[in-house]
Amino acid sequence: MSTTLAKVSTDPKDRWRDLGSFIREQRGTARLSLRRLSELAGISNPYLSQIERGLRRPSAEILQQIAKALRISAETLYVQAGILEPPDGTPDLSRLILADPGLTEDQKQALVRIYLSFRRDYENEHGAPGPAGPEPGAEPSLTLHS
Repeated sequence: MSTTLAKVSTDPKDRWRDLGSFIREQRGTARLSLRRLSELAGISNPYLSQIERGLRRPSAEILQQIAKALRISAETLYVQAGILEPPDGTPDLSRLILADPGLTEDQKQALVRIYLSFRRDYENEHGAPGPAGPEPGAEPSLTLHS
């Protein structure tokens, strides 16, 4: 499983169901129970369950809390919810590393630190972001969806 963004539906019912499936998938990748994710996110277990089943439309604040608990960017959930347009196609390697179920949390963190260190070194030497685009962790170029 990964944080690859699914195509966002324009039908609101499908969008919330897809968002809920995406959150459930990320919860599985993170090996968190529904109860544990609700605790980490600071929301009730029944409310999270309803979000995962597409029965509730969470606010941007709730999505941010869920994203933080899942260790993914809030922007990822905003795109899934249709609040933001997807980024310009530049891959977020840090996000992909963090979503890899074949690595321990310590291994993921070490790889991300090394990767970001290399990116900073490249930028310092060349005075510009690397060929893959802006440095991960920088403000993504997302467009608000109306």
